Formats: sequence, structure tokens, C-alpha cells
Amino acid sequence: MKTKHWVAFIALGIIWSSSFLWIKIGVQEVGPMALVAFRMLFGVITAVAIALYQKDVWPRDWKTWGIYAILGPTSLAIPIFLISWGEQSIDSAVAAILNATVPLFTLIIAHFYLHDDKMTLQKVIGLLVGFVGIIILLSEDLFASQHVSVLGQAAVILASLFYAGSAVYARKVTQHVKGAVRAAAPLLTATLFMWMIGPVAEVPFKIPALPITWIAALWLGILGSGIAMALNYYLLHEIGPTRTTMVTYTFPPGGVILGVIFLNEKLSWQLFAGGALIIASLAVVNWKTKQS
Repeated sequence: MKTKHWVAFIALGIIWSSSFLWIKIGVQEVGPMALVAFRMLFGVITAVAIALYQKDVWPRDWKTWGIYAILGPTSLAIPIFLISWGEQSIDSAVAAILNATVPLFTLIIAHFYLHDDKMTLQKVIGLLVGFVGIIILLSEDLFASQHVSVLGQAAVILASLFYAGSAVYARKVTQHVKGAVRAAAPLLTATLFMWMIGPVAEVPFKIPALPITWIAALWLGILGSGIAMALNYYLLHEIGPTRTTMVTYTFPPGGVILGVIFLNEKLSWQLFAGGALIIASLAVVNWKTKQS
């Protein structure tokens, strides 16, 4: 990974690490479908604006739009809904740790479907080390949770499978699309998908009334979807899906740091031990050995 890749990776981690907090805030007032629908709407407006500013070329063939008709729901609408639905019954910390299984699923799927992202012992060790770090980091919150729901946990794990599969699929079939259109196109189809089924499937389909809920929807849409998806697709095609999805390992430490700064939460040994293992996992997976 080059410096520009690390900058995009870190920015993506910072943006997405706060998503679980804002989702938890959002679903206190509105249902998960309404929250995701508004998030997708603000996200597509942002991504389209970036694409227009960069004067990116939009696809004009039905085959490509058919691909994005699949990618929009599977990479955005459905998994984000599943996480939002799950966070109605589980803590955001639990959702974060379960979402960190994405790289493990991606590693397996990519091995069979991509020629340039094969499973190696180095990757397996690095990913497992990082996952152990996340378990240690969130062990106190995870085991102290009083609202653990089996269905909520299953929903987040299913979301992780959607993320992993769609990341590999996107890398394989969207190489010909350039620029911010890579992010804008799936956000467009995801927005259409959510606004078609949301008001019908979720009754009542509530419009946010509280300012904090609008802030959550705007944050999740503009930063968490529009800008983040542009960074995500850039990394997918630059460094591959396995390394890109390792950004999920930054979610728990990001959440801890936000908690320490804004909620006066205490530092613990889990923070240091888990953080060290997560950093070590990134180093292991991205370590480049000398070629003979």
C-alpha cells in the first residue's frame, strides 16, 4: 500500500468508525428502513455531486446498470438495513465486533473468485490476529451487554456476508467504470430500492422530527455513504477487497477513542492490547517480502 492508499484507508476508517454510534442514535426515533432510506438519499446526492464535479463518465449500457442494480441493494441497502435493524436489540459495540468478520469472509470468497487476491498463510495469520485484537478490545462491553439478541447478532453477521460478497463482486465486474461514478451508481440504485420498498414494508414509515436524528441521517448519508463509498471503491480497485475490508478492524478502536474524548469513558488494558494486535494485523497482511 502506498501513502495515498493509507490516507484513503485511514479516512475511511475514521468516517465509518462512528457509523454504529449514529445508527444507534437514529433508530431511537425512526425505523431502520426510514433511516437507511434517508441515508441513501443524502449519500447519492453527495456522490453524484462529486462525480459531476470531476466530470466522470457515466455508464450508458444496460449491462453495467444491471450490475449496479445488484450492487446497490447487496452492498448498501440490505446490509446497512440489517445492521440498523440489529442495533435495535444489540449494543453498537457488539455490532462493531460482528461487522469485523467482513475481512474473514472476504478472504475466503476472494480466494475462489479473484485471480489476484488469493489466500496466503500471511493473510490468514494477519486477519486472525486482528480479529483476536477486536475481541480483546471489546470484550468488556461485549460480555457486559444486557441487550444481546440472537436475531440481532445474526442480522449483523448476515450483513457482513453481504459486504464481503459484494466487495469481491464489485472488484470483479466494475473495473471498467472510473471515478466517483463507481460509488454514485450503486448509491443511486440503493436509494431507488429503499424508497420503493421502505414506505410499504415499514409501517409507520416515520420522517425524522428531532434535530439529532437529522444530524445522524446527514452524517451517515454525506460522510458515511457518499464520501465513504467513493473512498471504498477507490481502494477496492487499488489494493483489492481483502485489504480494503480490513478497514472494519478500525471501527472498534475508533469507537473507543470517540468514547474517551466525548463521553469521558476510561482507558483500559483492552484498548492497548487490542489496538496493538489490530495494528500488528495490518502490518502482517501488508508486509511485502523481498523477491529473490
